[in-house]
Amino acid sequence: MSEDLSGRRIAHYRIDGVLGRGGMSVTYKATDVRLGRKVALKVIGEHLAPDAEFRERFVDEARNTSAIDHANIVPLYDFDEVDGLLYIAMRLVDGQDLSGHVKEGPLTPERTLRLLAQVAEALDMLHGKGLVHLDVKPANVLVTTKEGVREHVYVADFGLTRRGATGHRTRTGDFLGSPTYAAPEHLRGEPVDGRTDQYALACMLFACLSGRPPFQGGVQEVIAGHLGQAVPALSQLMGLPPAIDEVIRKGTSKDPSQRFASCAELIAAARVALAGVVQASGPAHVGPQSGSIPVQSPVSGPNPVQQGPYQGGYQQPLSDPVRLRPPNQVGASAFTSSSKKERPAWFAPLIAAAAAIIVIIIVVIILSPGDEPARQPKTNSSPTLNIEDGSTSKKPLPTSVPVRTSR
Repeated sequence: MSEDLSGRRIAHYRIDGVLGRGGMSVTYKATDVRLGRKVALKVIGEHLAPDAEFRERFVDEARNTSAIDHANIVPLYDFDEVDGLLYIAMRLVDGQDLSGHVKEGPLTPERTLRLLAQVAEALDMLHGKGLVHLDVKPANVLVTTKEGVREHVYVADFGLTRRGATGHRTRTGDFLGSPTYAAPEHLRGEPVDGRTDQYALACMLFACLSGRPPFQGGVQEVIAGHLGQAVPALSQLMGLPPAIDEVIRKGTSKDPSQRFASCAELIAAARVALAGVVQASGPAHVGPQSGSIPVQSPVSGPNPVQQGPYQGGYQQPLSDPVRLRPPNQVGASAFTSSSKKERPAWFAPLIAAAAAIIVIIIVVIILSPGDEPARQPKTNSSPTLNIEDGSTSKKPLPTSVPVRTSR
């Protein structure tokens, strides 16, 4: 486990707290003290810093992300190495990743299509540059409403992104990626291209509409599902139109040549298949409770399938990149601040009132008059002490020497 760098400085970034931990890096919420803006600072795990291959992959991520200029891809601000720590500074997206929304239950078909259409556009642009993301999953899709009226999507985490058909495994032959959404050719170590990301997008389409990934269980169970089993039918699982089953089946074909020509084509086919359902649902509102799915409750089909959150509880997908071993569960996604504890609404007014009371007390103390000046005794009645013989005399004391009388 990497050391928590919260409270420290890396270059001109002050680290404010942890946003999320992954298999290869830790992402922090940080402040760029030069510009006074918040950023997401991704730092390579200290246990991997000496590994030349992972350092190379981290540098590649920075180069790949900086070379991409698209409205649906998280912008990169800075990249450098300080005291042996490699870091990438990116935009801090104020929102929640898509996996958090899916945990709350199935999304409406209209909202699913609206969000995934943005993901498809970003992926197709990436593929047009000869790049393959290789880690497309809900946890790497960030959803925010802070930048517009409608929900805006950012595709993030390009740590596994590769150009061409190589680099999807380590030099030792280990698989890198998230098995929950990995295509068969990726798992088998075969050449990959844009259709590999399309397979993952089809699995995400299934997850958004059902509230669960297509295959669940341990690592080996999930891999076996992707390699040799058909994705459960949404028409039986969720009561959606049967046409969507064919779209999912084609998008998750074990043979890449049988899939759609692009990610946008996959979403377009899904829109046609769900047209009647989307029209019946009416306009959707932004937010996790955007309408309700106008379909019947999940039902059991002739083929036994694992039920979604309304039947057997939501099962956390294997979201962390692994080397064919059970991954560590990630409590929060990178680039989101959803894990931060928020103070109650009454906290700020209470502090302001207390500060005002303290100021008033200080002002009263400063402006309060002091003790009245001591009254000077009358010179004709003040006794004096004769030091030589100890007797008193009627000779008055000099008026220049004040004498305080007891009250």
